[in-house]
Amino acid sequence: MSDTLKTAMHLAVNNKNYRYYSLAKLNEHYDINKLPFSLKILLENLLRNENGVDVTADDIKALCQWDPQAKPTTEIAFTPSRVVLQDFTGVPAVVDLAAMRDAMKKLGGDVQKINPLSPAELVIDHSVQVDKYGTANAADLNTQIEFERNKERYGFLKWGQTAFDSFKVVPPGMGIVHQVNLEYLARVVFGAQQNGELTAYPDTVVGTDSHTTMINGLGVLGWGVGGIEAEAAMLGQAISMLIPQVVGFKLTGRLPEGATATDLVLTVVEMLREHGVVGKFVEFFGSGLQYLPLADRATLANMAPEYGATCGMFPVDEETLRYLRLSGRTEEQVKLVEEYCKAQGMFHDANSPDANYTATLELDMSTVVPSISGPKRPQDRIVLTEAKEKFQNLFNAFENGRDKKSIPVKAERGDYQFSDGDIAVAAITSCTNTSNPAVMLGAGLLARNAVAKGLTVKPWVKTSLAPGSKVVTHYLKAADVLDDLDALGFNVVGFGCTTCIGNSGPLDPALSKTINENDLIATSILSGNRNFEGRIHPDVQMNFLASPPLVVAYAIAGTMDTDIQKDPLGQDQDGNDVFLKDIWPSNHEIADTISEHVSNDMFAKGYEDVFAGDDNWKNVKTVESQLFNWQDDSTYIKNPPYFDGMTLEVGEIRDITGARVLAKLGDSVTTDHISPAGSIAEDSPAGEYLKAKGVPKHEFNSYGSRRGNHEVMMRGTFANIRLRNQLAPGTEGGWTRFQPSDEPMTIFDASMKYQADNVPLLIIAGTEYGTGSSRDWAAKGTNLLGVKAVLVQSYERIHRSNLVGMGVVPLQFKDGESADTYSLTGRETYDITGLDNGNSKTAQITAHRADGSTVSFEVDVRIDTPKEVEYCRHGGILHYVLRNLAG
Repeated sequence: MSDTLKTAMHLAVNNKNYRYYSLAKLNEHYDINKLPFSLKILLENLLRNENGVDVTADDIKALCQWDPQAKPTTEIAFTPSRVVLQDFTGVPAVVDLAAMRDAMKKLGGDVQKINPLSPAELVIDHSVQVDKYGTANAADLNTQIEFERNKERYGFLKWGQTAFDSFKVVPPGMGIVHQVNLEYLARVVFGAQQNGELTAYPDTVVGTDSHTTMINGLGVLGWGVGGIEAEAAMLGQAISMLIPQVVGFKLTGRLPEGATATDLVLTVVEMLREHGVVGKFVEFFGSGLQYLPLADRATLANMAPEYGATCGMFPVDEETLRYLRLSGRTEEQVKLVEEYCKAQGMFHDANSPDANYTATLELDMSTVVPSISGPKRPQDRIVLTEAKEKFQNLFNAFENGRDKKSIPVKAERGDYQFSDGDIAVAAITSCTNTSNPAVMLGAGLLARNAVAKGLTVKPWVKTSLAPGSKVVTHYLKAADVLDDLDALGFNVVGFGCTTCIGNSGPLDPALSKTINENDLIATSILSGNRNFEGRIHPDVQMNFLASPPLVVAYAIAGTMDTDIQKDPLGQDQDGNDVFLKDIWPSNHEIADTISEHVSNDMFAKGYEDVFAGDDNWKNVKTVESQLFNWQDDSTYIKNPPYFDGMTLEVGEIRDITGARVLAKLGDSVTTDHISPAGSIAEDSPAGEYLKAKGVPKHEFNSYGSRRGNHEVMMRGTFANIRLRNQLAPGTEGGWTRFQPSDEPMTIFDASMKYQADNVPLLIIAGTEYGTGSSRDWAAKGTNLLGVKAVLVQSYERIHRSNLVGMGVVPLQFKDGESADTYSLTGRETYDITGLDNGNSKTAQITAHRADGSTVSFEVDVRIDTPKEVEYCRHGGILHYVLRNLAG
């Protein structure tokens, strides 16, 4: 380390002496007082990990001299303190690690080198599905079904917990990964041995779910990465990134009566999407912070993926310390957080200067009004007073002005008429809101008021309550509102991420049949963060995000075709109309209820046996061994082919000739369109595969639960029921036309035929390609289908990175250009030249048409950093890591 960067000092806290890397010492040489809080954390990370190779003094200098307006060009190596995973993305991560151990053995290396070098914690939260609802024992029934479906997966994860060091598993039924991270796992400041000395340093994290950003509300820097990047981080690889631009978001004022944190976050999402923050950090500041409880901050941070940012940071302050105490952290830990952050100039108070930012947006929170968003993007906010008119306009546009239909249904819960716009699914779900006592107790108080008036939920609405942790049920019960939620059908269905990720379970068969046979426009209302097409339920075409109280209110109304603030929700026992204002709890009542009924002993009780699990988990059998015993007949866990035939020799990034287009897509194609998710259709390629393996339809489970089986997942890639491939006009789902015969077939079948003929494949799409969850299978499946390159107008950050991580070359049209610019139909043959083994930032594409004509144009090569070039040359990030460890 250079003389100017010798910043190691010592800090005495709790009668312990901690080494730390002083930013104040660094400030003697550089003016870093006005660096954004998030960049100070990155700066400390560089200081602590400087070794002259991965992190150099020049890297530190570049960050110290950060120019807010400069386009990011300086690559740095970020080393997160820990990794968090959920089971959908975590299972394939552990599968890959197990496969790497097998590959390491074949290469003659030490299999123990394939081992997490930093804490890795996996929370099983994505496998519970709403099969049963509206009954007191719904959670127990769903848990029983969950364990029956996932016995093999859970046995595999228990093997991983014994086979790998520093790897812990939070069993099913404890909560949603981001809420468990917020309430229990996060340290904020670590005090741990590093290089033989007790060291204090910021808690930083990457996670295999894009909503890892929720932890930014606690002052912890972290974001979602692809599963492949997370695996590399576990194996000690720093994450390559460019020093980002940072957008400041100034909050002033406070929320008015009737507005919730959900309304606030939907407003912020709309503003930041309009501004454009993809690839940037967002940092919240301003006088309004004093009126934002930690839970509200976490709600805002959680939805960073929805506004497109890498993260949405809040500084550590007194509110952070208050929450740490409330959530049961030890006083010793709280003291370490306070003293360390103050010593580092990272503790925010009224005298803290505003940082320098790339740009600044401002919102007076007193102007926030009740809102929802939809019908398919989180940023499409709708002011509540305009919701009915907006729905009707959407319906008219969607159905070309046809009359609204109303069809009789004879269902299990009684006979009724189901109409266009009626709500089929109403779910209080997702970490975004279930971590927030204000909106959860708000929903409970509204339910109590509704029940007292004799209101009920309409019989066609599938209702569910999926708390993000057991703490939520403790305070709902203590406030005496859980029974009222039950009375309206919002019984607890399980502790995990349910409807928000498509685990909404089946509708009543009679209702499902009626919707599909009559082409009815069914809707959903959920307190989630995602409402992309085809995500929530295959029978539902319009999905709206709302606060938990509004979810309950709309479930009572039973339709989106209503002015929820003016039209009556129903009638009381005396036949009098009851309106939303009659049952909506006041902000003061909600605050009093929180003060009275949310306490730290609830957190202690909720997390007392967090890693132990219930009897279901304890009864899951597994075998302890260094190498996993793969079962050939397994339909859940299979050894992936990524390392087949791998040697220690590094490859190169070659030009691509004779490529065919597998899919030509439009704008805003999300990872939900690309990655297999939700239920597995019986007549789909994945369904046919499972049937051929002897799996009955009722045991298909979901794509998410079968992420450890590449045979299922590659068959489900680009198979979303709402995908529209322009090569197969008039179709929805995973269809294409095989070239040059123009024969219609599934995307999977076409890819197999192309691969049999040694034809490389290309995907062409528009803007915002890969928006959505950090789904590694969106890249893995693309790779396994034989796609060598993807050409789009713009990428979402995580998916572009994941493509590189799987050795797929991401290409981008020049600004202002698109497939239409060159009249590309997708039926051409493509040559991609000038890649120059990754040394060139541009490439030449020549499209050969059937009539013999050609068109050529230049594109950008989005392999953005030297490290990414290395990954691509090796064929992917895992190959790079494996060769380095084996070599």
